[in-house]
Amino acid sequence: MIQPFQRDAALLADIQAASGDDLHIWWLGQSGFLLKQAGAFALLDPYLSDSLTLKYAATDKPHVRMTERCIAPASLDFVNVVTSSHQHTDHFDEATLLPLSKANPGLQLILPAAVEGAARNRLGDADIALIGLDDGTEVEVNGWRFTGIAAAHNEIERDAHGRCKFLGFIVERNGFAIYHSGDTLMHEGLVPVLKLKRCDIAFVPINGNKPERRVAGNLNGTEAATLASQIGARLAVPHHFEMFEFNTASPDEFVAACAQFGQPQRVMRCGERISIGH
Repeated sequence: MIQPFQRDAALLADIQAASGDDLHIWWLGQSGFLLKQAGAFALLDPYLSDSLTLKYAATDKPHVRMTERCIAPASLDFVNVVTSSHQHTDHFDEATLLPLSKANPGLQLILPAAVEGAARNRLGDADIALIGLDDGTEVEVNGWRFTGIAAAHNEIERDAHGRCKFLGFIVERNGFAIYHSGDTLMHEGLVPVLKLKRCDIAFVPINGNKPERRVAGNLNGTEAATLASQIGARLAVPHHFEMFEFNTASPDEFVAACAQFGQPQRVMRCGERISIGH
């Protein structure tokens, strides 16, 4: 099994040591990222449990974990805002969110407004405030500004009120702009709106769209690099790989495509930090 770059006490020490006005980023595995800027934290789409491995253990679609967990959610007792881009468990995981909320009373969860009811049913009476967004709507929470971006997983799905069930997010703070794709394929409206934001970082999925996996798909490595290049991202960082054996991809295709397009990129290891300035 893949070992994290750093984990548990070492990871926590690195998180606390990161200081100044740079944007600090840790990849926590799958599509989960921790952001820190000027002492404030935002946690994006964390999956920090073995809930899917347990759920599918006795089925014909086992979710065999590839990378060891880098940290327990209860250890992140300094987080007051978290995102969930959609209701799939690797992006909305009760086994992560419930201990996280106990460690952070009054935790605020940014998610698609279209799934607020389903989210509340899954979370029960947990002390978590739900803050719903839709494509193009925005909210500011603790100095972080979140804007919803429609995601196609595999299609752009809307509820009866026309609200997107799958989102990506633009996350902004003190002049930094970060795009977190959630799970998505390319769609017509994606590039124009992202180009306007001049993203410093683009977190993009690379595991591809393979129907034989029997799960909704994502961009592949070439498509992810293309998207990052087309929106002018300062740095592209891949995600959604090296978590489950049946639904992963090598980052090699992404790295090669970024080189072809002249797109700066960084393949992170689970538990690793990168820091960027203005």
